[in-house]
Amino acid sequence: MIHGFDLDSPLVCEGIVGDGCGGGRIFFIEDETLYAHDPLSKENRMLFQGIKKAKKINKSGCVVSIECEDETIEFDLSKIGKK
Repeated sequence: MIHGFDLDSPLVCEGIVGDGCGGGRIFFIEDETLYAHDPLSKENRMLFQGIKKAKKINKSGCVVSIECEDETIEFDLSKIGKK
């Protein structure tokens, strides 16, 4: 458990410092919305809404991949939008 987030949850992932955009932040889905949590400011920033039936998220570089039942969404942090 880091900063109150269960990193074993499939809907939570951590941005690794040095791997691209969002290093050190925690990304999570709650109520069909992707958020980024900044552990320094303790604030959550809403990034993307309308995520239906999310099953799992992960981050590689600047892309957060969201695996849903019907589709996979790739959210590009460098563009703050879908890839």
